[in-house]
Amino acid sequence: MSVTAAASGFVVLLLTVTVVQCENGWDVSYTSTEICAVRGSTVYITCTYTYPSTFNNHETTVQETFWFIKESNGIHVDLRTDPEYSGRVENLWGNNKCTLRISNLRESDSAVYKFRFTTNQPTGSLTGSAGVTLSVTDLHVQVSRSEKHDSFDRAELRCQSRCRLPDHLNYVWYKNQQKIEEGATYLDIFLRTDRVSCAVKGLEDFRSPSMLVSQNGWSVSYTSTEICAFRGSTVDINCTYTYPSTFNLRDTTVQETFWFIKESNGIPVDLRTDPEYSGRVENLCGNNKCTLRISNLRESDSAVYKFRFTTNQPTGSVTGSAGVTLSVTDPQLQVDVRRSTANPSSTWTELTCHSRCQLPDHLSYVWYNNNKPVGRKKYFHLRHFNDEDSYHCAIEGQERFPSPTVYAPKPPSVSVSPSGEIMEGSSVTLTCSSDANPAANYTWYKEDEDSPTASGQIFTITDITAEHGGKYQCEAQNTLGRSKATLHLTVGAGKSVIIMNIIRLTLVVVLVPVLVWTLWTRMKKTLSLKSEVNEAVEMIESQNCPEYENVAAAAQTEDTEEQEDLV
Repeated sequence: MSVTAAASGFVVLLLTVTVVQCENGWDVSYTSTEICAVRGSTVYITCTYTYPSTFNNHETTVQETFWFIKESNGIHVDLRTDPEYSGRVENLWGNNKCTLRISNLRESDSAVYKFRFTTNQPTGSLTGSAGVTLSVTDLHVQVSRSEKHDSFDRAELRCQSRCRLPDHLNYVWYKNQQKIEEGATYLDIFLRTDRVSCAVKGLEDFRSPSMLVSQNGWSVSYTSTEICAFRGSTVDINCTYTYPSTFNLRDTTVQETFWFIKESNGIPVDLRTDPEYSGRVENLCGNNKCTLRISNLRESDSAVYKFRFTTNQPTGSVTGSAGVTLSVTDPQLQVDVRRSTANPSSTWTELTCHSRCQLPDHLSYVWYNNNKPVGRKKYFHLRHFNDEDSYHCAIEGQERFPSPTVYAPKPPSVSVSPSGEIMEGSSVTLTCSSDANPAANYTWYKEDEDSPTASGQIFTITDITAEHGGKYQCEAQNTLGRSKATLHLTVGAGKSVIIMNIIRLTLVVVLVPVLVWTLWTRMKKTLSLKSEVNEAVEMIESQNCPEYENVAAAAQTEDTEEQEDLV
């Protein structure tokens, strides 16, 4: 790799060894087995693979190539389907070479990466078993040499990490948040208040923590400040420490390293001399790292543990002031569920055994399917999850502290309040509940409608009408499955409708007799008038009155008008 390529990719190949897994012409070899990269950078992990062109008289063709860091239950999780790597991974392959490109690196990406390819042959799936160990690291400023003066320090600084970065990388240096210069090292005069940080050039957004050079050339930092462990187990407490290689023109050498929780007359007491820890503690120190290992833990071991080192320098004794709080307790396990459907041909459900407190990485786990042991990793993968299945986990040797069981939603129960027939204009509340681990999400559907009517465990309808009546379906769903239940909502006439019906009936009962009486009265009047007219006509005829025709005509006209009025 050229200097330019290394600077742009920010990748370190710590160990360049060809690793070969070869059997009858099938093999995978990795360009390197260890890579160190800076957080935020892009890394390339490469391999080559070979296979016989024909096997058992059949021509061999490659069907799939992918990289993975997790596998269990016969499932290898393609990184491209993992939500944690979404948009950050790319497979570049061809000519029997495959490169995994990971961008925007995170510390959680630190893992062993393996390549796998499958062919059309019955036994044509192969994994490079060794894999490539990727370490993603942050930077920190280290004082390589220092001279103390009355009002300032003269010091040479280096930008370092937990794993070795290449010597040819270029760094950017910042003093009191201002860019000062570029280079592998930084030599300057520092006041007591000057703070310094560094970054790889091109990754200036991922600077190291700033430090006071005059004070923090000597430092202790802990990997974790809080750790949980359980009775009878073993715990590792880790730290790193730094000091100037020279101080006041004198080479610095470390004389003693130890851990303590107590002081006697102001002097820290080495745990190895404490009778309470006799035969149970061990110091594992080297390369500016030190690990305290405590076995057969007791509840009384719960305390704040601090590390201290001394040197040959007059002021060269340093204690990590924050310390690490150890709590000896029950594991308090729970199961986290993740699901991927990014690739239809590679869907999976991942169950991870997780504690609410930080447990040591070296623990062994046991998985149970319907109370029967099925796996022994921190995670467990499923291609399909059956509705009748349930899973829980425990730590090996601590099976008396299992996690809660996870399972798909049971058939939900639904209820209506108020119960019975619902009157128009009133309000009604529909409630859906299911036995839900992980907890379920609820969705409501109305019959003959494709889109959801509502979401949530409680669905309230206000000012209900007849159109709201019918069948409603509640669906409970979690990451493991779904279940449904149906209810029928009956909507009756409300009080206002009943009142209107009463008014209508009243009007009918009262007005019909009045109308009939009115019609009868008018008919009676008409008949009476007709009779009087007839009598008048007869009288006129009897008197041979010349106006007879006019009177008769007028009578007929009035009679016609009366009949029209009746109509």
